[in-house]
Amino acid sequence: MSRICIPDYEYKERIQKAARLVREKGLDVMVVSSTESDYANARYFSGFWPLFERAGVAISANGDAALMVGPESAVFAADRSHIDKIFVLKEFRESADPAYPELSASTFKDVFKAIGVTNENIKIGLGSYVECTLPIFEGLKESYPNAEIVKCNDIMVELRKIKSKNELACIQEGFRIVDIATDEVIRNLKPGVTELQMVGIAQKVIYEEGAEYEGLPMYVFSEKSTSHAISRSGYRTINKGDIVQLNLSAKIDGYSPAIGLPVVMGKLEGERRRVVEFCKEAHDWTVNRIKAGVIASDIAKDFYKMYVDNGFKDNFVYGPCHGTGMIEVEAPWMETISDYKLEENMTFQVDTFISGDGFGVRWEKGIAVTKDGCHSMTDYLKKGIIEIDG
Repeated sequence: MSRICIPDYEYKERIQKAARLVREKGLDVMVVSSTESDYANARYFSGFWPLFERAGVAISANGDAALMVGPESAVFAADRSHIDKIFVLKEFRESADPAYPELSASTFKDVFKAIGVTNENIKIGLGSYVECTLPIFEGLKESYPNAEIVKCNDIMVELRKIKSKNELACIQEGFRIVDIATDEVIRNLKPGVTELQMVGIAQKVIYEEGAEYEGLPMYVFSEKSTSHAISRSGYRTINKGDIVQLNLSAKIDGYSPAIGLPVVMGKLEGERRRVVEFCKEAHDWTVNRIKAGVIASDIAKDFYKMYVDNGFKDNFVYGPCHGTGMIEVEAPWMETISDYKLEENMTFQVDTFISGDGFGVRWEKGIAVTKDGCHSMTDYLKKGIIEIDG
């Protein structure tokens, strides 16, 4: 069976689409940069995922591109990159900050010249503003002291927000694997196991089923730690009566879907049940509101109002959805100030979180926007609240 992945021709198409947007914005060149943990923009064009070091891609207005890597990644990049022009720059070194005194590295001038940017007074767009480290920025300024350097994250949002059939296939394959991993974790949940042991079971499954990595640092939380919107699993022993929160994921050629749901070690009753059920109702309400043409802020405003009207204003943390794709959480977010319209083949994680009194819960799954609604990429959450006896 052939591996589900992004084909070479699609990487080349992405570069040409980016070059068109670079021209439209009056830029001479766009630079995107990535880290090991947030690799998306450089990998989107090159297929290269850095390890320890940073990586970047420069795309000129004329449609040429080059991959930039750190001093130890030249051979690694040549083996993996869909971009032929590869340069080693010290600016993309690892955080231990080695000097590499014997290395004769390239500069941004070398890179830009190779992709047809020959002027001195140029306009450089930063397509990865947050991931642009100070050494990278300083390297650009040293090579081009008279350049105008501007933020152009919107180019990357525009490119990545609508998913191709190959991207959708990668995401769907990830959900196939996560469904299996979720089954296996629930099958092994019992009093006496630890959070980290359950993460280990999920990791074993996703690799056996063909994932290249976790789509996010997977977690299994129990009781108090479920109130953490972002956290890491620990050595806590899961006990009878606990609420256990699962967020499991699988990465397929860079695409990183996830499933989130609570599992109860016994019977869920009283106020705790009210909170969990409200969160599921808010989740389902969101799914039913999504379709092409809807303004994102309209959903987000009514979503927040739902929390307020049901007495959960102080338990609200964030809006109903965030974009998903190469990174499990990526732009665009769906917030009360989001004025964009939903479009077909945009993909979101419907991520519904609420903090309760000493606990929290998240219902989360991936969807693709359609003309008349949305396509749920997993049916796992239809099972509702899962209660385990014993």
